[in-house]
Formats: sequence, C-alpha cells, structure tokens
Amino acid sequence: MIDVLTGAGLLIYPLGLCSAAAVFIICERAYALRRGAVMPHDLVDAIVAGKASLTGGRHTVLARIVDFAEQNPRDEGALRAFARLEVNRMQRGIPYLDVIYAAAPLLGLSGTVTGLLQVFSQIDASTGLPDPVLFTKGVALALSATVIGLSIAIPSLIGAGYLSRKVDNYAAELEVLLERILRRNPS
Repeated sequence: MIDVLTGAGLLIYPLGLCSAAAVFIICERAYALRRGAVMPHDLVDAIVAGKASLTGGRHTVLARIVDFAEQNPRDEGALRAFARLEVNRMQRGIPYLDVIYAAAPLLGLSGTVTGLLQVFSQIDASTGLPDPVLFTKGVALALSATVIGLSIAIPSLIGAGYLSRKVDNYAAELEVLLERILRRNPS
C-alpha cells in the first residue's frame, strides 16, 4: 500500500486534498439533508392539514419558509424567491463534488504520465533495453496514481448524484408544500 502512495509522487498531495474534501462534503451534506433537518414530519403534516398555526423544528428549511410566509403574508413572489434560496442553500458544496470527480482522474493521469517518463528515462543507453524487473515495477507504480484518482472520483460521482437527487426530491416536495402555504395565506 505504501508503494502505491509513493508511486503517485508529489501528486499524492492534491489527490489527498481531493479525497478529504469529497469525504467532508458527502458526510456534511448527508447530515444536513436528513429529513428531520429539512422537512420534519410534524410540520409537513400541519401544512397538509391546513392548520392555522404552524409550529415545528424552527431550524429546518421548511420552518424558515413558513416563518418567511408568516412575516410576508401578501408577497407571493418573495416567498417563491425565498424558497428557491433555501433550495440553493441545500445544494451548497455539491458542485464541488463535480469538480473533484472530474479533477481526480486527471491528477492521477498526470501522475501516471510523470511516472512513466521517469521509468522510460532510466533505460540503459548502451543496450537500449530496460531491466525487465525494474521496468515492470516502475510502470506499476506509475499507474498507481491513476488508480488513486479513480478511487477518489468514483465515490465523489456517486455521492454527487445521490445528494443532487435528494435535493431535487426535496425541492419538488417543497414546491407542493409552498402551494399549500400560499393557499393558506391568500394574496
């Protein structure tokens, strides 16, 4: 395993940074986008039932939208814009995963090309042939950068897709609930 990491050369540092950033973003967004932090069931049920007084998790996305609706009962456009801003807040960090899953394989490929250049530069000039054992080991180590890049990119791609889909589902549900809120507070 140590050979694989050293085979990536100096590019192990940006690859490590990409890996740490991806893990942080995926974990943080997964926690922030849990159902109770976005749309608690009690508040959703109250909106669907058309209750006059809505109470529920004050620090949730839906509660902030309800509070805004209660503070601005006659401004439908502002409420819709505020709801879009809340959806935008839910997407925070997810676009960086797109950058990571695009950049990590390219960084890995750069490490592989650099490693292969080093391997080919060590060919014996007098015979024109490399030592087969060293050459094979050098090529394998050079390819390790690409493996590391791909092992960062694949989970980042899956995480970005999962989190984006989750935000899209919440946005659709919020749109339906927003119509209920607007019906409750006619302009």
